Amino acid sequence: MLQLLTIPLSLAFDRVLGEPSRFHPLVGYGAIVDRIEKTLNHGNAKISKGVIAWTLAVIPIVFITWIIDQLLGGWWMSILCGYLAIGWQSLRQHGQWVEQALLSGDIATARTKLSWIVSRDTSSLNEEEISRGCIESLLENGSDAIFAPLFWLAIGGAPAVVLYRLCNTLDAMWGYRNDRYEQFGKFSARADDVLNLIPARLTAFSYALTGNFMGAMKAWRAQIGQWYSPNAGVVMATGAGALSISLGGNATYHGKQKSRPTLGSGSAPKAKDLSRALILIDRCVYLWSSIALILAGTYALLS
Repeated sequence: MLQLLTIPLSLAFDRVLGEPSRFHPLVGYGAIVDRIEKTLNHGNAKISKGVIAWTLAVIPIVFITWIIDQLLGGWWMSILCGYLAIGWQSLRQHGQWVEQALLSGDIATARTKLSWIVSRDTSSLNEEEISRGCIESLLENGSDAIFAPLFWLAIGGAPAVVLYRLCNTLDAMWGYRNDRYEQFGKFSARADDVLNLIPARLTAFSYALTGNFMGAMKAWRAQIGQWYSPNAGVVMATGAGALSISLGGNATYHGKQKSRPTLGSGSAPKAKDLSRALILIDRCVYLWSSIALILAGTYALLS
């Protein structure tokens, strides 16, 4: 019962406090990861070195978390780790910043704000392209930064949510398909794919339940296999269908044009659709919190 209650409590702390203002543990973790990568990512056998790097960057921290949880932990440890792993409030703020810049006609600021949450080139994007890129990021990060951490928090408490967040961070840092990371980051990318397999589909179904259900499920069935990422594809396609808009299309990453299929259906996104995407994510947060509370209450009554 207490494990289920950590879901709404972690969300409440994140919504009220947001990210730590002075120092976030993931910032320090990023510095450690950079040092590991620079030490190992050279020469031959890069795939094997990537596995070693992943092990060094993940296993010791998860083990220490498990030890602390066993000796001193309980519900407070799960809430603390859940709060640090979840990015609901941060995601909302970034989406609102881009939307406000677009609605005020400040395209330059909107491009800059968007560049903080996407890896594509934003320097020449127009309003429609900025709106599309931002909504894609909101929907995908809704899974990666909110619902997947909540899933692993419910499954295994503090150690599990720390494991997920570290793996997801490594994928974000090493999971690029370029000369530097194609082989070295392969294991990190596959580990993240495995950990997101179930949460991504639960997120997609949540988008469908809280949006245009028929449009979302139609997009899921028709478009899930078209995207280059099996988890991001189902999340963004279903989210686009739930919002009745079209996402995807070509985009520029690291100076190279990337051909991408169309996701969802309907009109091209506009600035006002950013609010609709944020509302969709908020509804899913409330849905998951309500389910956790109902299950916890049912367990309490039956025990």
